[in-house]
Order: sequence, then C-alpha cells, then structure tokens
Amino acid sequence: MVKYGSMPNFDLPHRPLSPPPAGDVAADVRRALEEDIGRGDLTAALIDPVALANARVISRERAVLCGTAWFDEVFRQLDGRVRVSWAVSDGDTAAPDQVLCQLEGPARALLSGERTALNFLQLLSGTATLTRRYVEAVAGTAARILDTRKTIPGLRLAQKYAVRCGGGCNHRMGLHDAVLVKENHILAAGSIGAAVRRIQSLYPPGIPVEIEVETIGQLREALAAGVPRLLLDNFDVSGLRAAVRETAGQAQLEASGGVTLESVRAIAETGVDDISVGNLTKSPRAIDLSMRFDGQR
Repeated sequence: MVKYGSMPNFDLPHRPLSPPPAGDVAADVRRALEEDIGRGDLTAALIDPVALANARVISRERAVLCGTAWFDEVFRQLDGRVRVSWAVSDGDTAAPDQVLCQLEGPARALLSGERTALNFLQLLSGTATLTRRYVEAVAGTAARILDTRKTIPGLRLAQKYAVRCGGGCNHRMGLHDAVLVKENHILAAGSIGAAVRRIQSLYPPGIPVEIEVETIGQLREALAAGVPRLLLDNFDVSGLRAAVRETAGQAQLEASGGVTLESVRAIAETGVDDISVGNLTKSPRAIDLSMRFDGQR
C-alpha cells in the first residue's frame, strides 16, 4: 500500500501575511485599468492637467481590510506622483465611517483610478470579512476554514490572499499542485481503487492526494487504499460524525458542500479537520467603501 502526502498550501492563520508577488499584482491592475480606461478617461480630461487634489477612502461598515497592494498599484501605474497613506493594514478590522487612507496627487489620476482601486479593495475586503465570520463561527473547535477553486477568473491569488487575511487557510491553488479525485474522476476511472492505482503508476509517493467520497462505503474503500485525506461531499451532520468514528484518525477529513454560517459550527463540532467553503470566493459581497475628494489645491 503506497502512502501519499497531505494537501499543500494550508497556510495557518497566524503566519505573516504577504500579498502575491508584485508582478502578479501589477498584472491584475493592468488588466483592470485597460478594461476601464481603454483609450483614455474622457471625463477626467475636463480637469486641468496640473490640478492637484486630496481624497479619503472611508469604510461605511465594519469590515476586514484587504487589497491595499492592488489599490496602491492602481495609482502607481496611473501617476507615480500620487501618494497613499494608510491608517490600517490588510487583516485589520475597520469600523463604520473610519478613514482607511488619505491620498494626494494629480486630480486626474485620482479620478481615473478611483473606481478600479475601490473595486479591488471592496471585493477583497468582502472575501476577508466573510472568511473572518466563518473563522469566528468555529472558534474553539479544531476545524479550519478553507477556500476552494471557485474563484473569480484571473483573481485567484488575490482572493486566496484575502482568505488568509480573514484568518482562513488555502486549499490547493490549482489543478497543478495536488491530486483531488472527485465524483466524475471516479466514474471515469471505474472506482476509487482504480483511480488510486492509476495515481500510483503516474506519481511518486509524497504527491498530495485527496479523494472525494459520498458514502461510508466509499470512505472505507479510500482508507483501504491508503489515501491520507478524504473530502466528505454533502454529508449531513450525523454522517460526518459517523465518518469521523470510522476514520479513527487514519486520514484527514474535509467537509464540503452547502456549508453556511448557520451550519458551520455544527459541522466543526463533529470532529472534522477542515471545512471548505466555496462562497468565500465565489460570491462575496463587496464591502461598502467610498472615496471622498477634499477639493483641488
């Protein structure tokens, strides 16, 4: 029986936070600015090109901040003379009506970059804030909150960073860094055992492997094959408890499917190791932020 590795990328919440590489942030911003400004900002052209202005970004609700690197990069690309001074950092909790940052620089650049910069900050803060709510809901249990690959195309690294800012942990980044055998893979392979044998023929021991199971029978089959991590798909609470008892520490268990803020505590109390929540990155609600100009100077 070949034993395979655990899943990668489970960055514990207490580890230092750092955004994706600067080149990735710059590429995200470049695409967004091209989409919004295109051949030029027709309205900002009405402003005197030498005019300078001050502005503030204000949070209209309680939120966990995330996205300062993307916000800063927007104005760096538009005009290096813009200066942004932050009162809070990624991962901090902002209060309603709190000033998050002050900006000063050419008025045209501030106006042209306003929407793109806020879009990044609102979206990523939304993911961080929602993640924090899930993390707080399972506080005191051993379960960790994980993200999934259900991300907005092109923003995976950004959203997974936002999950870490909210206190959650990252699942695999993509199809390239782990084997996760799901229902359709099992059907195509013929069985869990056949899928595992194929993995053994393709990859050396140590490659991260996880198998999705939908019944206790499948769980037993996966355990017998030596799989160290099992994804319990759409198990109810009693089924999760049964899976924990059956596994008896032989493998890590991840609960997934239909997890809500109302149900996550009960799921965590079954004894599973991890709970993956697609909604963290699939459909976060943007935080209500606004930029207010203090006038030209």
